[in-house]
Amino acid sequence: MQQAHGIRFIVLFVGLWAIMATGTAWADGNAFVGKWRLNKAESRIPPGDVMPADMQADFTRVDSTHVRWSITVTDAQGRASIETFDTPGNGEFYPISSDTTAAFLLTNGALQGTFKGPAGETDKLTCSVSKDNLKMTCNGAMTAPSGAVLTYIDVYDRR
Repeated sequence: MQQAHGIRFIVLFVGLWAIMATGTAWADGNAFVGKWRLNKAESRIPPGDVMPADMQADFTRVDSTHVRWSITVTDAQGRASIETFDTPGNGEFYPISSDTTAAFLLTNGALQGTFKGPAGETDKLTCSVSKDNLKMTCNGAMTAPSGAVLTYIDVYDRR
């Protein structure tokens, strides 16, 4: 599942994106907007994946028409990489990189995301924010081109 690792980091970004939405969104009723940090102790990654040293997301817009966020991932060597995403939130697929498409939809208080990678792999997740708006949980499933499915749970804390 070598190809799944790249798509997995993009999905982690999206999970963080959903978590970030709770901060500044309190004012406009969107719990996803804001800044989030991956809670490594409560998250469960798929077998074979490597937990980043740190991951932070900043969601500036999450609604039925648009999703905008950035993610910073720091690896075990302390190297940080930053990705910025800006895509419609209408449930239709749009490119988010040169070889990956994603679709996002905010429905019934949950953020749903589906990613499609270059080798036919997919990653689907559903994120929800706790009632106190301090924790976001994303349940996901990665499907390899072979049909093998790996599940995971990403948990984020509001910063």
